[in-house]
Order: sequence, then structure tokens, then C-alpha cells
Amino acid sequence: MEHYKYFTNEQCEYFPCHQTRGTFFNCLFCYCPLYFLEEKCGGKFVYKNGVKVCTHCTIPHTEGGYDYIIGVIKKVNDEKRGANEPK
Repeated sequence: MEHYKYFTNEQCEYFPCHQTRGTFFNCLFCYCPLYFLEEKCGGKFVYKNGVKVCTHCTIPHTEGGYDYIIGVIKKVNDEKRGANEPK
């Protein structure tokens, strides 16, 4: 695994903030960069009083989480770039 895709902070007062399977827990995206994407993030979330609550989403903390998040960011950027191209 590429080391830039992963780290665990076992000293964090909230560790582990989510329950995951196994011993792998990635803290790199502690605050998920997909939070503001509303429906396009692909994670398990609910809205409570107009606030997106991601308590049940573990995507950022899984082994494939880094690649998934970077892939979504690239897709959204490509969509935005395509929408801004002159016709």
C-alpha cells in the first residue's frame, strides 16, 4: 500500500470514530472531503434538521477509501470542467 494513502491516529480521543470490520482503520480523511457533495458522495448518510450526518459511513476509513474519494473528486472536477467548456 502506498503510505500517502493511509495513517492511523490511535492517540485521537475519538479513535475509532466509526466501527469497521477488521483492524484496518484509516484516519487520513477524518473530515471527509466529499461531505459537501450531498447525494453524489456515495456514502451512508442522513439529514437531521438540515445537517448531513455521516455517522454510519465508513468509506473514508476503509482500505479502498482513498482511491474511492480521489475518484469521486476527479469525476466531479471533470463534470464541472465539461460544463464550463464553450460549445
